Parts: sequence; structure tokens; C-alpha cells
Amino acid sequence: MAATTALRRWTTEERAARVELAACYRLIAHFRMTDLVYTHISARVPGTEHFLLNPYGLLFEEVTASNLVRIDIEGQIVEDTPYEVNPAGFTIHSAIHRARPDVNCVLHTHTRAGMAVSCMREGLLPLSQIALQFYGRLAYHDYEGIALDLDERERLERDLGQRKAMILRNHGLLTVGESVPEAFSLMFYLERACEIQIAALSTGRELIQPSPEVCEKTAQQHEGGEEPAGVREWRALVRQLDKADPSYRT
Repeated sequence: MAATTALRRWTTEERAARVELAACYRLIAHFRMTDLVYTHISARVPGTEHFLLNPYGLLFEEVTASNLVRIDIEGQIVEDTPYEVNPAGFTIHSAIHRARPDVNCVLHTHTRAGMAVSCMREGLLPLSQIALQFYGRLAYHDYEGIALDLDERERLERDLGQRKAMILRNHGLLTVGESVPEAFSLMFYLERACEIQIAALSTGRELIQPSPEVCEKTAQQHEGGEEPAGVREWRALVRQLDKADPSYRT
């Protein structure tokens, strides 16, 4: 009841953003892309410069629409909450939200496959149809230590540019989207591409890479969907969540 009452104090647009972001946290947990209470996903509060971030110390499966923390671009919590936010999460997410007004969701992970590929000098290789979605469209950011220094934001902004996916070298993966579904879809497939690369390299066999022309053709085909990226699968994923545990909505 308390959570339901809390949701009523927000605008319809913010409530919807909170529910969608909480769903994304639950899906990242469902697909085993979490790192205990670390890593983070943010969503812009519609019509503002504020964004929502997970309560520091909660598992992703504990995140709900009402316990998300609202902060401003300077990292200040702007409403009453018993929670704090991860300082490194603020650094990374504030950098992108302030530089990219087109971005409404930023998603960052520390997965085994993603971190393994982030340690490879060649980065993501064009080995699979899934990887080719990112051909020529993937940014890279060199490791500078745990992201606690605010001056790193300028380099994060520079390295991402106008792309929607980035490998943080020796660190992990990052995707952004005009919507939560887009950022989630990009992360799901970037993670899958990394898993396929690790599996292929582990065979020790000679690998086939398509020609640059075929790689670019495939990347463009991925961009040619009739619906905005991620929307079709998002509807199915939300149905799955609601059947299993709809508590994220509270």
C-alpha cells in the first residue's frame, strides 16, 4: 500500500518511466547480467534534467518503481529516500545524459563475456550475425580506474559520440537508447555477441569473418525494422515479467 501511495505523487509520465526502468532491472537479473549490487541502469525523468538510478545496495530483483532514486545532473538526490546511489554510476550516467539529450536510458553491465571481450585488443569481432548489428557502430573507452573522477565524464562523452553502444575497456559494456526497450535490446544482443565470440575463440579453430561489404549490409539491415528498436521483444518480455512477479510495478 505504501509503495502504491508513493507512486501517486509522481506525474503519469514519471510513473511510466519508473515502471519501465524497474522492469529493465528485473530483466537484467533474469538474464543473469548482474554483478551483485553493482552496475546500474538509468532513465531520464520525462521533461526534466533529472534521472532515475537504482538504490545502492539492493539487488536488481529488489528494484521497484517506487524505490528508484531521482537525482539531478550534479548527483544530488532531489526527493526524500532512505537510499543512496553508486558514485561511479553517477559519473558514467550523468556524463551521457548531459551530453546526449536524445538518450533516455543508459545501461551498464559487468558480465563475464562482456568483460572478457573488453580485455581483448581487437574488441568485438564481426563473427556472427548478432555481432554485425554493431559493425562500425561500436565505441570504445579506455580504462581509467573506477569511475569516481568527474573529469572522466568529458572523455566518456567524447568516446561515445553519437553511437549507442560502447565497450569500456577492461571494464564492461554500455548501451544507450531513446527508450528503455532500445537500451535493453542493444545490451541483450551485445552481450550475446560477446558470448558467441568467447565460444568461437575457445575452439582454437580458424574463424571466418564476412567481407566488410557484407558486414555493413547486415548492420544496415538491423537498422531497418518497422518498429522502434527493442519494442517488439519488450512487449513479450513484460508479459513474461508480469506472469512471474509483477512486484516491480509497485
